[in-house]
Amino acid sequence: MPQAKGYVDIGYLQVTAKVTEDVKRRSYTLMGIRPGHRVLDLGCGPATDTLALARLTTDSGEVVGVDYDQAMIAEADKAAAQAGLRPCVKHVQADASSLPFESGSFDSSRSERLLQHLSHPERTLSEMVRVTKPGGWIVVLDTDWGSGSIDSPHVEIERRIVRVHADRCLNSGYSGRQLYRLFRQQGLLDIVVEAFSLPVLNYALARQIGRFDEAEAEALSSGVVSSDELDTWRAGLQQADADGVFFASVTLVLVAGRTPVGEPQANEAN
Repeated sequence: MPQAKGYVDIGYLQVTAKVTEDVKRRSYTLMGIRPGHRVLDLGCGPATDTLALARLTTDSGEVVGVDYDQAMIAEADKAAAQAGLRPCVKHVQADASSLPFESGSFDSSRSERLLQHLSHPERTLSEMVRVTKPGGWIVVLDTDWGSGSIDSPHVEIERRIVRVHADRCLNSGYSGRQLYRLFRQQGLLDIVVEAFSLPVLNYALARQIGRFDEAEAEALSSGVVSSDELDTWRAGLQQADADGVFFASVTLVLVAGRTPVGEPQANEAN
């Protein structure tokens, strides 16, 4: 099946899960999960979060993970089986903008770093609203790649490469900063907005998380930087790494809101 722009593999998700543990736990808290709840994790990957969520809903609840990539679903099912959680965790292959669930199916819903891959993130958020019960929490965590910052003596080159990554390497590279507006436009209530700066002091890790290879290749092929500028840029980062002073950061935005109570929801999915 075709992969979304900026597609990342299981290894990437496993690495980023380790460096975002704190904000993940915060997203779970904002969902207001109680034993017996049925919750949705949209863009579940290889069960990165569904197993942790299942421990919050307990055996009396259910966690449904959704991903467009069938390979991710297979890995997620394997992980759930190995953890002995298959009875209360299931994973479904589906399009995030057209979920195969009835309206009001879940007590709460979340997605993490999914909207950045979508051309129309508002459609997916609308679906999350539709399938969540009135008064239920919707929690979305996404990256504002435009906030990316890499300490470099070559600031002009750095700014161009960061802009290329946000503009051209993802469908919605600025999705993090857009979440508050999208939540307001969906009519969500009691909105909570939090931002987390993710500092990275390891050059190799930053190259992996920030997809430097992809951004540099795109910048070069599109003429945003020359080959000489790219060589200069890389040499500067390598020197910073050798000197033990490399620094990069990016902002993650976490937004939560309740679905309205007592108002009609959209028609159910087919």
